[in-house]
Amino acid sequence: MDSFPLANAESVVAQARAGDPAAFEALFRAFEVPVYNLARRICRTAEDAEDVLQETFFEICRSIARYREEGSLWGWIRTIAASKALMRLRRNKYRETEELHEEVATGNRREDAHLRMDLEAALERLSETSRAVVWLHDVEGYTHDEIAGMMGKTPSFSKSQLARAHARLRRWLGEEVAS
Repeated sequence: MDSFPLANAESVVAQARAGDPAAFEALFRAFEVPVYNLARRICRTAEDAEDVLQETFFEICRSIARYREEGSLWGWIRTIAASKALMRLRRNKYRETEELHEEVATGNRREDAHLRMDLEAALERLSETSRAVVWLHDVEGYTHDEIAGMMGKTPSFSKSQLARAHARLRRWLGEEVAS
């Protein structure tokens, strides 16, 4: 069952496969908000999220005939959206350099001492790659194998990104306890 219900989903998909513009509009209206929200969590800017939204629905229009109805419609759309968002990250010209990322991650202790922020602000401080891994794993429920496949990396890469991101988030949120 889809998390975002669409009345007569099978009928709408069949009509979309036949090229009915109203069916494509129904798909867009039913899933534009969750797709945008997913993209916004992975991408840094609203503009990138809007681009991902458009790219996702363009891909849906192009490949609706390949949707096999084996899983939920939202699951299929979500996979496309996550893939498009990750591709957007790879293409971004303003991607942080690893040196800048490490400087922020290790930070100066003076900044860390007074820095108490909410989770949203902390997530914004993560690199695009780390934020994407955190969101895909912790919120969307993707496995490390699935994330690795989407990012063209290994499961170990996903696991290490997640572990480092969690450590940074705990430190930034002041929740790290002495071991």
